[in-house]
Amino acid sequence: MSTVPSVALAHIGLYVRDLERMEQFYTNFLGLIVTDRGDLGAARLVFLSRDPREHHQVVLVSGRPETVEFSVLNQISLRVPGLAALRYFQANAAVHGGHDVQAITHGNAISVYVRDPEGNRIELYIDTPWYVTQPLRAPVDLAKPDEAVWREVESLARSLPGFRPVEEWRRELESRLAAV
Repeated sequence: MSTVPSVALAHIGLYVRDLERMEQFYTNFLGLIVTDRGDLGAARLVFLSRDPREHHQVVLVSGRPETVEFSVLNQISLRVPGLAALRYFQANAAVHGGHDVQAITHGNAISVYVRDPEGNRIELYIDTPWYVTQPLRAPVDLAKPDEAVWREVESLARSLPGFRPVEEWRRELESRLAAV
């Protein structure tokens, strides 16, 4: 058994250039609400959440330098309830200032990727019931009916190395973690 205590991701903080624009994006596009806002020294902060158990899931902090061209943040990943939600976010990203929208599958997930107004990548995703060896990135057409999307993703997943039910993979990981 591990002596390292369990951890769970609770929230993420982003330095931003345009606090108001980013607040509008995260509230209007993702439906987060402002739970608090205020100043801490020279920084202005806006706390956002969609979960009543979490004071904030995202905190936006002013002060991102204009000269920083590359974000060290690879992505923010948010689980959504289903294909309808993925279609909603894919269709509405540009209206809210999002760009570089891509629908893809990893075999173990179906995702819509979008960049926020300052270029941070957001992944909105649903899990699939399968595991495949990662990394994998293949396009998926969310304009097709649900049954066709699921059929195509499953067919792709079954053709890939490591394919198995995700529950089997989770049991194996659980065993490995217990041995640490």
